[in-house]
Amino acid sequence: MAAIVLTLVFWASAFAGIRAGLEAFGPGQLALYRFLVASLALGVYALITRIPVPPLPELLRILGLSVLGITLYHVFLNYGEVSVPAGTASLIVAAGPSMTALLATQFAGERLNAWGWLGTAIAFAGVALIVLGSGQGVQFTQGAVLILLAALVTSVYFVFQRPLLRRMNPLHFTVWSLMLGTVPMLVFLPGLLRELPAAPLHTHLAVIYLGLFPSALAYLAWSYALSRVPASVTTSFLYVNPVNAILIGWVWLREVPTRVSLLGGLIAIAGVVLLNLRGRPKEGQV
Repeated sequence: MAAIVLTLVFWASAFAGIRAGLEAFGPGQLALYRFLVASLALGVYALITRIPVPPLPELLRILGLSVLGITLYHVFLNYGEVSVPAGTASLIVAAGPSMTALLATQFAGERLNAWGWLGTAIAFAGVALIVLGSGQGVQFTQGAVLILLAALVTSVYFVFQRPLLRRMNPLHFTVWSLMLGTVPMLVFLPGLLRELPAAPLHTHLAVIYLGLFPSALAYLAWSYALSRVPASVTTSFLYVNPVNAILIGWVWLREVPTRVSLLGGLIAIAGVVLLNLRGRPKEGQV
């Protein structure tokens, strides 16, 4: 339970940390800086604990998944948060479990009943309300769509990592996934080198915090929790993340979400809760 709580607090704070980092760094440069810090920390951890290098075929599979779940997810999220407040971004990402459930029905042999499909529809209606009904113009809509794409790619990452996790230690997968997911971000290295000297100290501290805690430590803690607690239980705790993110964004950045964003977020979360509580057939049901 402590690992789950730790992960939730750090992941919720990441939305505000990204907004703080964007004050001095471009979205791609911020993602690279954050995961260079995380990779350094995880590299030290891997050396100390002697984490083995997976066979080449497994390493390539991890790389392919990590391009989606680490590289594209965080780049899309950062570009989206240029125009979307931290709390609103967390509400859009909260639709991710619904996307994961839909993908799992197609590719992982899982099933949804009528309640599950209704919950999925409600969740997507809530996200649509956030994306289209904010009243903040086209720029917000584009940012929200990018964050929605981030939720989609991370859903693909979660669904297709399951076969790998049956064959390898979840902690080992996490270490290699975050480090390999950092490699494609190196395309942003020239821009990062230009921005580093001009960035104020508080933005450097924000990015280092993102790399060490919401990235390296939180991903390791989440893998540790998944290895000991059923996934359905751990995933259910993610529903409180938007609340945490909105509170942290208000305290850290003085961001107050609009009523429309809050309404859409509540609808989306209600759909995800319905999907996960009632959406899967019990044993013996068709």
